[in-house]
Amino acid sequence: MLTEGEKKVLRTFRQYLMDPGRMLCFTGPMLVTHSKSLTRLVKREFLVPESFKGAYSLTQSGFEAMRTCK
Repeated sequence: MLTEGEKKVLRTFRQYLMDPGRMLCFTGPMLVTHSKSLTRLVKREFLVPESFKGAYSLTQSGFEAMRTCK
């Protein structure tokens, strides 16, 4: 079960039509607001942190979760 914060992060990926492996950058207040959810999604292996600060990519599992979350 995803938390509301995790769903918001995944909806952000969906808003930008992201596919697995494509990097999305969270910056400024958006990064601060979603930092705990981003960390949880990495631990759940839905996201992969990239070397660029605030950048994350979807895994295949994350992509499937993104497509089904409301």
